[in-house]
Amino acid sequence: VQLQASGGGLVQAGGSLRLSCSVSGITFSVQAMSWHRQAPGKQRELVASINRGGIADYEDSVKDRFTISTDDTRRKVYLQMNSLKPEDTAVYYCAATPNRLVVVTTTKGADYWGQGTQVTVSS
Repeated sequence: VQLQASGGGLVQAGGSLRLSCSVSGITFSVQAMSWHRQAPGKQRELVASINRGGIADYEDSVKDRFTISTDDTRRKVYLQMNSLKPEDTAVYYCAATPNRLVVVTTTKGADYWGQGTQVTVSS
C-alpha cells in the first residue's frame, strides 16, 4: 500500500494550494479518504474527510476554505486550500480507510498513511 502526497510549498497568507495524493496497492474505489495535518509541537488532527457516498466533513477552522475531492480514474484524492492562513502551516498527510461509507472524524479512523507534504503559510 502506498499513498504519495504532493503539492505542498510556501505560500503567502490569502493564497491557495492544491494537495494531491496518489494511491496504489489498495482498491481505491472502496476507500474513505481523508487529509490530516500536524503542526510543530501539536498533535496530528483531521482536516477533511470524504466517503464514497460523497459525504464530506471538515475541521471547523477550514470549513468554507478547504475542499476535499477524489478522482477514481486517477486514483487520487485532492485537498484544495484557499484563503490560507499562517495557522494552516503544518505537514499534511493523506490517509485511507477501507470502508467506503465511513466518514472519518479523527486521526484514529485512518488505516493507511502517506508520507506527508509540508505547507508553510507566511504572514
